[in-house]
Amino acid sequence: MKQKEKRERLIALAALSIGLVLTLLISSAVSFAETCAPIRSEVLRLHILANSDSDQDQKLKLAVRDRILKLDLFSSESTSSKEETEQEAAAALSEIEAAAREELRIQGCSDDVKAELVRMYFTTRVYENVTLPAGYYDAVRITIGKGAGHNWWCVLYPPLCIPAAEAEQPLDVFTPEEEEIITGQEEYEIRFFVVELYESICNFLFGEEENAIAPE
Repeated sequence: MKQKEKRERLIALAALSIGLVLTLLISSAVSFAETCAPIRSEVLRLHILANSDSDQDQKLKLAVRDRILKLDLFSSESTSSKEETEQEAAAALSEIEAAAREELRIQGCSDDVKAELVRMYFTTRVYENVTLPAGYYDAVRITIGKGAGHNWWCVLYPPLCIPAAEAEQPLDVFTPEEEEIITGQEEYEIRFFVVELYESICNFLFGEEENAIAPE
């Protein structure tokens, strides 16, 4: 009888310990997710979806990428805020589509292209020395054909993926704490993992629908 009681106490203690650890992890994830929220709100991403994962479609995706970046629509000289960049992107969607479609025709591809300004969910992504936490971001999304292939992405604002950003990465739009988070990849690696798990669960249970957005 005593042995049974001892075993039950050990099970209860183990359950309590696991519950405590999970509570601490969730609390830490929520706290760090809240810290990351301003980062997501200050970023405009570029997202290009290939028609499929075939070698040819992936090459076409990169050709479209190169053509879009050469448009130089989002230079740091012409936009000083995320809001201005969104407005410029919204006004240039037809131009972006036309340039991408023309590049596909040059490459001998007849797939259609759709460019739109959307709010969508991203997992944790690393771009060179910058790590962006999982969550919902505003993005210029370019879909080639069915859009069923692996994507390519970068950051339009702050301008990290355009020629104007080659010499210097303008991270001064972030606070010192935010910059430390997105550039301290190894230091925050575990936290990013926990936040991604937390954000993925929230997205599954309460996620908002991907939809087109229109800047004010």
